[in-house]
Amino acid sequence: MKAFLFPGQGSQQKGMGGTLFDEFPEITRAADDILGYSIKNLCLHDPQQNLGKTQFTQPALYTANALIYLKNLQENGHPPAYAAGHSLGEYNALLAAGAFDFATGLKLVKKRGELMSQATGGGMAAVLGLNVTQVLKVLRENALSEIDIANHNSSTQIVIAGPKSVIERAKEIFEQNGAHLYIPLNVSGAFHSRALAPAQQQFARFLQDFTFSAVSFPVISNVHALPYPEREIRENLIQQITHQVRWLDTIQYLLNQSDIEMLEIGPGNVLTKLNAQIRRDNKNLEKIKGDPASELANRKSEEQRHQPVPNGYITAQQLGDAQFKKDYGLTYAYITGAMFRGIASEKLVVKVARAGMLGFYGAGGLRLTKIEEAICFIQKELRNQEAYGMNLLHNPTNPTLEEQTVNLYLKYKVSIVEASAFMSITPALIIYRARGLKRAFNGEITIGNRIVAKVSRPEVAEAFLSPAPERLVGKLLQERKITQEEATLLSRIPMADDLSVEADSGGHTDLGVAYALMPAIVQLRDEMMKKYQYAKRVRVGAAGGIGTPAAASAAFILGADFIVTGSINQCTVEAGTSDIAKDLLQQANVQDTDYAPAGDMFELGARIQVLKKSLFFPARANKLYELYRHHNSLDEIDEKTKNMLQTKFFYRSFDDIYEELKSTYPPTEIEKAERNPKYKMVLIFKWYFHYSSRLALSGNTEHKVDYQIHCGPALGSFNQWVKETGLENWRNRHVDEIGIKLIQETATLLNQRILSLQGVRQEVQL
Repeated sequence: MKAFLFPGQGSQQKGMGGTLFDEFPEITRAADDILGYSIKNLCLHDPQQNLGKTQFTQPALYTANALIYLKNLQENGHPPAYAAGHSLGEYNALLAAGAFDFATGLKLVKKRGELMSQATGGGMAAVLGLNVTQVLKVLRENALSEIDIANHNSSTQIVIAGPKSVIERAKEIFEQNGAHLYIPLNVSGAFHSRALAPAQQQFARFLQDFTFSAVSFPVISNVHALPYPEREIRENLIQQITHQVRWLDTIQYLLNQSDIEMLEIGPGNVLTKLNAQIRRDNKNLEKIKGDPASELANRKSEEQRHQPVPNGYITAQQLGDAQFKKDYGLTYAYITGAMFRGIASEKLVVKVARAGMLGFYGAGGLRLTKIEEAICFIQKELRNQEAYGMNLLHNPTNPTLEEQTVNLYLKYKVSIVEASAFMSITPALIIYRARGLKRAFNGEITIGNRIVAKVSRPEVAEAFLSPAPERLVGKLLQERKITQEEATLLSRIPMADDLSVEADSGGHTDLGVAYALMPAIVQLRDEMMKKYQYAKRVRVGAAGGIGTPAAASAAFILGADFIVTGSINQCTVEAGTSDIAKDLLQQANVQDTDYAPAGDMFELGARIQVLKKSLFFPARANKLYELYRHHNSLDEIDEKTKNMLQTKFFYRSFDDIYEELKSTYPPTEIEKAERNPKYKMVLIFKWYFHYSSRLALSGNTEHKVDYQIHCGPALGSFNQWVKETGLENWRNRHVDEIGIKLIQETATLLNQRILSLQGVRQEVQL
């Protein structure tokens, strides 16, 4: 049984391909047409010395590898049983397995090479004589946090990547820590590291126009060191750009197959030498018991793919709950929360979805027509069934609007909502949950509409962990808003698929502390699962305060199945707020937020967290709430205070505001205000909250001090994290790139922390 191995960048050499260009003229012509230059002349003669430049190396090596493979196939007549490729070589392995044709692969490789060649300022080095644990320890103990492992080639050959200056500085450090050799590589960028995130994002967009076929034999992925799962070629090729090449684990996987013969298909013998070294290192190790080949090559279980990798190194894709990612079709266990009034814009949601994460549109506070436009835009842009969701904000004063919003979502088949600010289960939530419930032939319940519930109190979490209240279900059944079958099935499932535990966040919050709240909700979830014996586990995610890898790491350690970011996304190019508001947010530090009354739940005393630096809104909003608490009407307020409110807070008279409210509020609300002076005061005070939000969204410069900007301290910590980097200026911040950077560096940090903890244990062990 044979496995073909295709080399990557570094194996190129002048003269590669030889006479094969003439033996396979159709391939040569196709390459020339796609590249716009003579591939034969480049490979054989390299007259302009371009063969060592990434944008030329990759197409040239891909073509040479393909020709050598075709020649082998022509002479031997049999494809291999397995294939793998080192970095670029993986494209040849996929080509051999029929994932795409030669021309398609060359187009992909051409674009990949162009994008990777633009990643300047980085460097790479080969570290010989240390294993991966020792390399990580050196990085951790010497504050070399900007360096990533790019290639794990063998047990003692590790390639690292990072900023060129840091790579140069690391040479002496590694040599002092036992490295036999430290060889800086002649490359233009820090390939297979976080530095390639911009290239990764552009490549992801490029791949949207391509489709791929199922492979005809197993291809071992660089990212997972396991056979490619079905329908995940695109995702793996995207991830490969920033993830390490796990070559050691790839070869060890192949060595565990029965009677395997590995042949290098390409110029040179770099892989042959590496494989011989790996075999020598393994010869005294006991062969792994069992025969995992069939199981791994043909497995269908997503959960199995996300188990810890053989060397214990956690990847960004492994973080979080595997079933959560499977249910929503995600690459990462990462959600961007809904920021109201379209701050979490439709463009933001699309960006996040295309990057393999889940984003929620900020529908709260918007008219139904605007929400409908956003849904149409998102659905038009996301043509590959990428996951997205819409926010459903509780409206205690207007339950009819809540139900109208649900009806709109049902009309457009929006299958995921983020339920925010709910204190109990409402009819609108039940209607949404009920629609699409079905019983399969095997008796299992199929859920059509998923709910991610934001919670910050155990009693609210308990409501979402319980089936829909029988009283409300019966009422909706009588009103014929749900069917009898839906009513029956509602008693078998919880109201939410997932809980987003909201701690110290922007927007509505109960001043929760994640370290106390997360364990309490996780324990409650476990108790409720036991009580109701649900067929499927409800996942618990962490939201609030997450703006750095350290915070995200803490969330996963606390048991989070996924993480949710909010404030940090408001200060990005895609966020639907004004540039002036983003300028203010960019300057925020961790201490620059405060609590204020929530305008939509003013009478209930609900509070939100907002930006306070350079702004008067928090103080003024709290003043209004104090006046509401201590007075029953505007007439009871002293003249000096009333004058201050009209001239300094509102810039308008009470009468002018009330006349405006008459034209916007339902007649029933105005009638209530006429009968109840305190309610009239409430309406006028709440006007200020709408007004202050509009100021921030529009970028009004005249009354900038009154901006209402929801924000938690996570943004301050994020600003400090990215200070003096390209992301310091919000104009360089893109929500998808931030998400991937955050989740990837979280994985890196967790690996370092785990090694550190292991080191502590070893030091104290006797």
